[in-house]
Amino acid sequence: MTMIGTAALGTPPWPAGQAWARSGSQAVTFVESTSAQLVAVVNGDGSPEEKRRRQQQVIEATVDVDDIARFCLGRFWRIATPDQQTQYLAVFHDLLVSEIAGHLGEYKGVRLTTGLARTSADTEIVITTVVRPNNPATQVDWAVSRSSGNPRIVDLLAGGTSMRLTQSADFTAYLARHQYNIHELVEAMRHQASQNG
Repeated sequence: MTMIGTAALGTPPWPAGQAWARSGSQAVTFVESTSAQLVAVVNGDGSPEEKRRRQQQVIEATVDVDDIARFCLGRFWRIATPDQQTQYLAVFHDLLVSEIAGHLGEYKGVRLTTGLARTSADTEIVITTVVRPNNPATQVDWAVSRSSGNPRIVDLLAGGTSMRLTQSADFTAYLARHQYNIHELVEAMRHQASQNG
């Protein structure tokens, strides 16, 4: 699922050939904790609105949302006005909650297991398997950066496809079709957010 558009890039943005390590790294522990919190929300009680609010709290605390948002907008971040940047970041936060929640599902019975991890520069990629009721198991890899000193999630890879590279390509394609109008992009994102509820 992407926020806008359907572009898919099948090559992960991490160097190949890195050795996979057994569970036990800081990144694996961090992903286990984060995913357990998200799954607990999905499997817990509460209205969809309440679950979304609790998911957003977990995501804001563990995901470097602003960094992902700026990466996805790429060079167009510099041509956006300060007000457009503020609006874009606010809507991006809402959409990212829906994006991550979409990988976990919305119904009780979700299970997630953590596997191996590998290191690439200052990033570790942690494999997890998501099992949802009445759906085949899917592999979701979490890219965790240590550049700020504390671990933060900077990307998700589903089926080998990078969420942020896919989203960046979608945003670029959308802007190319709309005369690189940042306002129109933000409005399209806001419309998508309203559809996601």
